Amino acid sequence: MSSTKRRCTTSFMVPVVAACLAGVLSLLPGAARADLQVTITKGVTNPIPIAIVPFGQGPGAASDGGFDVASVVQHDLDGSGRFRLMPREQMHSQPTLAAQVQSADWRAAGDDYVLVGRVSSASAGVFDVDCDLINTATGQTIGSQRFVASNASLRNAAHRVSDFVYQSILGVRGAFATRIAYISVTGEAPIQHYQLVVADADGYNPRVILESGEPIMSPAWSADGQWITYVSFESRLPAVYVQQLSSGVRRLVSARAGTNNAPAFSPDGRQLALTLSGSGGNLDIWLLDLATQRLTRLTDDPAADTEAAWSPDGASIYFTSDRAGGPQIYKLDIANPSRVQRITFDSSYDARPAVAPDGKHLAFITLDGHDYRIAVQDLTSGAVTVLSHGHLDQSPSFAPNGQTVIYAGRDGDTDTLQTVSVDGLVTQRLSGGPGEVREPAWGPFTR
Repeated sequence: MSSTKRRCTTSFMVPVVAACLAGVLSLLPGAARADLQVTITKGVTNPIPIAIVPFGQGPGAASDGGFDVASVVQHDLDGSGRFRLMPREQMHSQPTLAAQVQSADWRAAGDDYVLVGRVSSASAGVFDVDCDLINTATGQTIGSQRFVASNASLRNAAHRVSDFVYQSILGVRGAFATRIAYISVTGEAPIQHYQLVVADADGYNPRVILESGEPIMSPAWSADGQWITYVSFESRLPAVYVQQLSSGVRRLVSARAGTNNAPAFSPDGRQLALTLSGSGGNLDIWLLDLATQRLTRLTDDPAADTEAAWSPDGASIYFTSDRAGGPQIYKLDIANPSRVQRITFDSSYDARPAVAPDGKHLAFITLDGHDYRIAVQDLTSGAVTVLSHGHLDQSPSFAPNGQTVIYAGRDGDTDTLQTVSVDGLVTQRLSGGPGEVREPAWGPFTR
């Protein structure tokens, strides 16, 4: 890899899209792109049958503007590919309390579970969203929950109902109430418009965090979900910023000579792992202390070392290096950086590591035949499973529950966001308005 190419790219990108993205572009105004639409492309063979009954309206609930909580829950669970939802028109009744549910009737209609609920308001602008989940085989209430919301957070409350149902039935924490970040690109080269967007995990409520006529790349979340780091070319050269989502305040943290890219927050949020080249042009991994700006070098190899990903305990970093002749993934011990272990061996091209929240699996791009696809490796056994089926799949990122990987795939000539479950049974496509969506990053759980 030439030093010129290193300065223009953020990572071992697949060759078709590895062109330098710099250029003389003007800053363009723009609004948030349209909500991404989720399409299930494959689900499990025997989805769990469930009925999500329309929620009742209690005292004061009319001020919610008619928001349909049950519809959002139905959309979430249907989109997971794990459930089969009863259409509303087939429901023989619409109870709103667990005591009103005639379990035998719902069981006879083919439902294993029934969710009922109510929305009420004791004070202006504050809503109680109550729900009960019933097992129709036993007639017992599995659990009940209350979520408190404002008008602006009713949709999030509905996602939390979905999380409650998902965990109650499958035993795994749901990730419906989380967020994703991605890059939206519109226009044709050399005049293109870039937006860094944060949206709900289902693609709704997109919010533009940054927009520019110059490339924006490599978004990554802090562990508390309050900050995002990214690379911006707004000064015509790559620079790394951190930005607080609540206030919009951002800070330039690295604009050193040469390459500044592939930032990743440490689990405690105090450091960034960065790829820096310096004036010499060779890519290496460094740690940047955000409070002091102190730099610590982690790799010092003639090869290109880039794309750092932290282990959940903050003790190790996985990264991509071509020190063996082609891109492979390695692991180093931060306390002893000279201890480097090669992790991937099954392909001539393995790059862009992403670590599962529990630290047990690694997702990455792999060359599978003639195609670049998303694979997951069990870090205990070393077993590798190729999950995606595209030609140019990139930028994997785990959901915070570790059950799903989101990535950028090609749909014809357009980049779209896609997801695949870690067992490979469920796949989705998230499509939106004009342009392309790239480099997704799934945000963490928030309290």
